[in-house]
Amino acid sequence: MQLTDVNNVWNELVGTQPDPSSWLVAGAALVALAAILPHGIWRLTRNAITIAHEGGHGLVALLSGRRLDGIRLHSDTSGLTVSRGRPTGIGMVLTAAAGYSAPSLLGILGAVLLAAGHITALLWGATALLIAMLVMIRNAYGAVTVILTGAAFLLVSWLTGPAVQAAFAYLVVWFLLLGGVRPLFELQRKRRHGGAPDSDADQLARLTHTPAALWMLLFYAIGLIGLFGGGRWLLGL
Repeated sequence: MQLTDVNNVWNELVGTQPDPSSWLVAGAALVALAAILPHGIWRLTRNAITIAHEGGHGLVALLSGRRLDGIRLHSDTSGLTVSRGRPTGIGMVLTAAAGYSAPSLLGILGAVLLAAGHITALLWGATALLIAMLVMIRNAYGAVTVILTGAAFLLVSWLTGPAVQAAFAYLVVWFLLLGGVRPLFELQRKRRHGGAPDSDADQLARLTHTPAALWMLLFYAIGLIGLFGGGRWLLGL
């Protein structure tokens, strides 16, 4: 690759792209909603939220000084992130709290990038994160899921025009913002019926000697504030 080509790639990455039309932004929101609300479709698309969830655990584990042993993604859309370090303390608390918060926080970050016109940076950044996560995947289903998701970002980034890239980027961010909320209602329903005794909220309750409901409230606050704030940025309000 010549120096001119490198400069062109760099300028495209750090540069801005034109804002898409309002109908495209609204249409992406409707498609994202259609990928989340029907139960049958959600059983498939929820895998993407699990990637963000477990990736959040893994990233925060590393940032807090823990040793990340591996990540597993399962066909029932559950996941497991294993890290080593002190079994208590702020690092463990932050790692446990990162899972349900990650999709919404990633959605907020994506909304900020899109509001600033950095569509290419979002697509390439997401691809880089997926490649980094693939290194830590420890089962075949998880590897296939991450590879297919990364391939979608890569193909859109390299083979499609600005309009398709914009539509895909807005769809992804809307999906993270909306999809970050539904698992909270699912978890609350399970806990109300005595299920999920080892959920992130229950683990945090044991780690901090506080009610699990307090952590559920925090997850809801992050998810709903992220959806409201990120949605406003995406819609240009």
